[in-house]
Amino acid sequence: MADPLSEVVALLHPQAVFANPISGRGAWALRYAEYGKPGFCIVLEGECLLAVDGNAPFAIAAGDFILLPATPAFTLSSHDPPQPVLRDPHALPSDGSEVRYGEPDGPPDMRALGGAFLFDRDDPALLVAMLPAVVHVRGSARLSQLVAMVAEETVVQHPGRESAMERLVELLLIEAMRSTTAQGAPPGLLKGLGDERLARSLTLMHAHVDRPWTVAELADAAALSRSTFFERFSRTVGMAPMEYLLAWRTEVAKDLLRRGQLRVAEVAERVGYGSSSAFCAAFQRQSGQPPGRYARAGRGGG
Repeated sequence: MADPLSEVVALLHPQAVFANPISGRGAWALRYAEYGKPGFCIVLEGECLLAVDGNAPFAIAAGDFILLPATPAFTLSSHDPPQPVLRDPHALPSDGSEVRYGEPDGPPDMRALGGAFLFDRDDPALLVAMLPAVVHVRGSARLSQLVAMVAEETVVQHPGRESAMERLVELLLIEAMRSTTAQGAPPGLLKGLGDERLARSLTLMHAHVDRPWTVAELADAAALSRSTFFERFSRTVGMAPMEYLLAWRTEVAKDLLRRGQLRVAEVAERVGYGSSSAFCAAFQRQSGQPPGRYARAGRGGG
């Protein structure tokens, strides 16, 4: 049966990832402007302070992994930092060369790897909706190994590099999401998958997106009364069951439309609509544009 987490990661179409070694010595502080795309950092040695806009500053130390699904503006610094130096995140090197903070010479007090994910789709909303603004995972050996592999692939041009990077992005995201599920994600899919009863219903919705589900059927799958299921699902996932199903159908439809291999009527049938008109109306309510226009834009047709 379909694994919802794997389906979401596949729908994001991860294409690549890049990472740069980062080191700092002495007193230093960098203020990065909003990036808007998923970024990450893992601390290898020492520690530093991270202040993400809208969140309280906190220390990150060796073994800590940070994922910022939409990477708002943030400040990275040593303890007792000076006035921060402003940096443009788009101007960072993408060839794996080292980024040095503070004193240019001498052994660093802090070493880290930082980088960003690149996706086939420009809109990170699907990922942002699943995760908190700041994902902070402590001491994950698996994440450390994966980021180290990313760093190696960035610096050394091995054969098959592009395919390897795509797989590494998927693994990094899945590992970060698993950790978030265990720690207490915000209302959304990850939080729902952390609830054993709701996970059954979510898995069914993802496995059979074309089925005309009712709340009663989904409640039976979760072994809950209809009212209890509705309240628990709405509170945990952040929307009512049928709202979630509509939102997921729209994401699947977007993917099919971007591929350009099916007519709108065929996409409508794939995602559970009995008529093209009902699909077009629902799609426009969810995405703000009719499916035909969305498909043309996805193919570069404006």
